[in-house]
Amino acid sequence: MSNLINKNVVITGGNSGIGYATAKKFKQKGANVIITGRNKTAVAKAATELDVEGIVADQANTDDTHNLVDTVKEKFGSVDVLFINAGVVKFAPVEEMDEAQFDDIMNINFKGAFFTLQKFIPILSKGSSVINLSSINAYTGMPNTAVYAASKAALNALTRTAAYELAPQEIRVNSVNPGPVNTAIFGKLGMPEEAFNEFAGVVQERIPMKRFGEPKDIANLVAFLASDEASFITGAEYNIDGGINVNPILQ
Repeated sequence: MSNLINKNVVITGGNSGIGYATAKKFKQKGANVIITGRNKTAVAKAATELDVEGIVADQANTDDTHNLVDTVKEKFGSVDVLFINAGVVKFAPVEEMDEAQFDDIMNINFKGAFFTLQKFIPILSKGSSVINLSSINAYTGMPNTAVYAASKAALNALTRTAAYELAPQEIRVNSVNPGPVNTAIFGKLGMPEEAFNEFAGVVQERIPMKRFGEPKDIANLVAFLASDEASFITGAEYNIDGGINVNPILQ
């Protein structure tokens, strides 16, 4: 599956950012690609640009996920690659995080991801690959990220457990933990532009490679994990962060 020709790929949240770049990568490699997203207009636009199938589905809504699986089964029969990419970023101090924000983050980033995996299992083919998009925030202790970080730490725990449980079916499950990536979602932190630019500059300076990642960087790693070249890799987490986690005590 190294070239992914005619392999069936589903990417949640594929209408922008990392999901969009990954869909483009898989399409270039000859895969049959379905992307999902919550915004009908955005999904349709991305699907047209990428020349892939687009399905409107909210990862936080289990009914949507159930319908998504039924539609994918009807179109593809089975799935070779499932990239659970959809997620939200909302930052707030512990004392300011309200219950509605907590539920929104967890419902999309963890609960939604969990049930997406669960409901797709019956149509995952032998030798298939599941990749969960997590984050280095699962471990960093960065201020204002408690709930977001917890959602990603939970996702990594799911990766390890699911990898063990699904190994007899020859289904591999891995996580990708990006650091700062140059996507629209990174700019949706509710900061004034001047404050955001200052924040981004400080973060970039702490990255040994002195740049943010690009969506295509993550897409390249996801494509590798989906391929036969990664056939002995499961239950693993891959940091892709420009080295920001190498030696945080010196930063």
